[in-house]
Amino acid sequence: MKSIDEHIQKDQSEIQTARASGNDPKVRHLTDELHSLEEYKEHHPEDKHDPNALELFCDANPDEPECLVYDD
Repeated sequence: MKSIDEHIQKDQSEIQTARASGNDPKVRHLTDELHSLEEYKEHHPEDKHDPNALELFCDANPDEPECLVYDD
């Protein structure tokens, strides 16, 4: 995806398709992903890039070891 807005729109469309086909596991996965994207967008309104999974994880869990940044 080129932007977070495109990714959000794609997930919303795929959720509707998965619901129509009765694919509940995919609906749950996409709903979780959509929630993470919307939270990221809310926390970083000026940032328009499509965040990767690590960026989404660290936005939600900044104190996790994978997300800590140390200054030397």
